[in-house]
Amino acid sequence: MPAMRIGSWTLPHPVCVAPMAGVTDRPYRRLCKALGAAYAVSEMAASNPRLWDSVKTARRLNHDGEPDPVAVQIAGADPGMLAEAAVFNVRKGARIIDINMGCPAKKVCNVASGSALLRDEALVARILERVVAACAPLGVPVTLKTRTGWDRDSRNAVRIARLAEDCGIAALTLHGRTRCDLYTGQAEYDTLREVRREIRIPLIANGDIDSPEKARRVLDYTGADAIMVGRAAQGRPWIFREIAHYLAHGTRLPPPTYGELREHLLSHLDDHYAFYGEHTGVRSARKHIGWYLAGLPGADTLLPRIMTLDGTAQQSDALRRWFDERPADAVLEPAPSHH
Repeated sequence: MPAMRIGSWTLPHPVCVAPMAGVTDRPYRRLCKALGAAYAVSEMAASNPRLWDSVKTARRLNHDGEPDPVAVQIAGADPGMLAEAAVFNVRKGARIIDINMGCPAKKVCNVASGSALLRDEALVARILERVVAACAPLGVPVTLKTRTGWDRDSRNAVRIARLAEDCGIAALTLHGRTRCDLYTGQAEYDTLREVRREIRIPLIANGDIDSPEKARRVLDYTGADAIMVGRAAQGRPWIFREIAHYLAHGTRLPPPTYGELREHLLSHLDDHYAFYGEHTGVRSARKHIGWYLAGLPGADTLLPRIMTLDGTAQQSDALRRWFDERPADAVLEPAPSHH
């Protein structure tokens, strides 16, 4: 496959991490990149300047030690504010700015941002033009992540894609669902295929890609330039190298062993605790641990205990002891698909 370009950046292969609120923080993005993701976009950062000094937003804007290109996703509904947020993030180290018009969360849509913007194409155009104009002098490309429409009766992905290309958007990520579908049903690869025929800028396909074989099928069917993996990477960050290897060679890498899982999980936790501190770190790590161990034999007795421990050292010690009881070279059975 030809390498995909976003502005002046060339991605080594077409496998990317989807931005997920509360998941794709800096420790997780670094891990995914280390395990084969070519590209990762940060969690959504608010465009409202009043929120920029909050601890939560400051964490989301921290890219120390993250391999380039650092991509930051911004969300909002005010063109001027979004342009200002883009420049602010570029000064903080962003090399690519991604605009969120795909988030289906109620609290985002209720303030008419995220996928709610799809109902106002004139506003979409104003936002894209302002953000592209603000980033162009800084040499920073702007990308757009969107859905196929607000609901199934008002799919407008093709019009939005053409609009994005006309406004100077460097690449488009399309999640193959409408806002009203949330995360249910099947992703609409037909819509992605239609969009691909209509635009010349790179298209990244997102939605339900949970195995190397599925990635190959989606790329072949839609004609997209790259794929983006979200929920299927929760607790399986090595899925990126598995997909990249399969796309390049047509063969599957062997699944990780318990020893590798131990190494990835514990190093992820060290980075996570250092990033969030003791109090927040131990709590926000619980969901990741749950994802890593889901479905593994014996995890059902460990996980309830993990959820009650409120010290980072206790949490990692409990995991170490659990791994000590398992042969390091035993292979993890491939996790059941999330879908």
